[in-house]
Amino acid sequence: MADVHHSPQARDRLAERLSGAVRAWPEPLPTPLLVVDLDAFDANAADLVARAGGVPIRVASKSLRVPALIRRALETEGFAGVLAYTLAEALWLVDNEVSDDVLVAYPSVDAGALAALVASPRSASRITIMVDDVAHLDAVDALRSSTAVPVRVAIDVDAGLRWAGVSVGPQRSPLYDVGSVAQLARMVVERPGFRLVGVMTYEGQVAGVPDEVPHQRARSAVVRRIKQLSVPQLRQRRADIAEALAALEGHHDHAGLQLWNAGGSGSLETSAADPVVTEVTAGSGLLGPTLFDHYRSFSPVPAAFFGLPVTRRPSAKVATVHGGGLIASGPTGADRAPTPWAPSGLGLTALEGAGEVQTPLSGASAEHPRIGDLVWFRHAKSGELFEHGTTVQLLHGADIVDQAPTYRGLGLAF
Repeated sequence: MADVHHSPQARDRLAERLSGAVRAWPEPLPTPLLVVDLDAFDANAADLVARAGGVPIRVASKSLRVPALIRRALETEGFAGVLAYTLAEALWLVDNEVSDDVLVAYPSVDAGALAALVASPRSASRITIMVDDVAHLDAVDALRSSTAVPVRVAIDVDAGLRWAGVSVGPQRSPLYDVGSVAQLARMVVERPGFRLVGVMTYEGQVAGVPDEVPHQRARSAVVRRIKQLSVPQLRQRRADIAEALAALEGHHDHAGLQLWNAGGSGSLETSAADPVVTEVTAGSGLLGPTLFDHYRSFSPVPAAFFGLPVTRRPSAKVATVHGGGLIASGPTGADRAPTPWAPSGLGLTALEGAGEVQTPLSGASAEHPRIGDLVWFRHAKSGELFEHGTTVQLLHGADIVDQAPTYRGLGLAF
């Protein structure tokens, strides 16, 4: 959904503000030059909190990958806890006191990280691992000599839509029906050294797919229909699963679920409205990458950018920047490429696209950039941008007010 922040005039003003802040910095800055606009970040955080309607938001660290930004989100009223993307990352977040409540979003068979978890009562009391198969429990037990340190467990339940015999949604968990979930829950409850504390149901077909894409009216209509069908179906299935799990309460040392995690930046309203859900998750909505530009439910302010210098002028109609091939993960397509954003009027060429070493740009304003000028891009995804640099410049107003290391800058590769 286009808004004032996407207009050519706004993009040109943004280019002046970003480049002006770089020029005012007392020392040269390396490229790709990563910048986060803190004003936009905070505005997006406030919007996410409003959309969640009082339900706590867990920060998706995969969408940030900068500890200072994770902390900034957690300092915002309405946010609580972190959704980590690896167990090794979760251990680091706890050890470095970024958070004392970390839910790992995906099952782990990382032997080193699992061994560290079961050896640390402090970490084990603050981290919840994800399982969807008894083999995940076996992987833990294979690395410990006693069950003195209980491991907190959440069950990942597939939240896709079943429609006309087809499954629509992320291919995450093998657990779908009530019986399969209850069976694994019973195994967790009856197994020494584990404590069942939560459930996760991530409806990616609602949270992570744009539904108001220009020039894709038919596809957008289909996506909206999938979302309309998914929400009530999942609401009923969550209720049925919750009822089955409630029967386990009081069995052995099981004391009931502490959390039921759901949703993402694109589905906060519907996820938070489900009475079973105790918390929602958001991360990409804080930075507003290009894949989140075309949602009916919300319109985040672009907050993350990377700047590349013009190094060549092969013709009057082409300006070539150094680097640029920061391609997002997912199904290969044009929407995974970075977008030349500021100044406006620049685009990738069909022949070269975004290159590892150089990216030629053409378009209505391609004649204006001079050698040495910065062109500002937006990444298609949120946290993946920060795998390409060690330091993020933090912008407030027209000034760079601080610098923050990325995971890469701290020597971490999760």
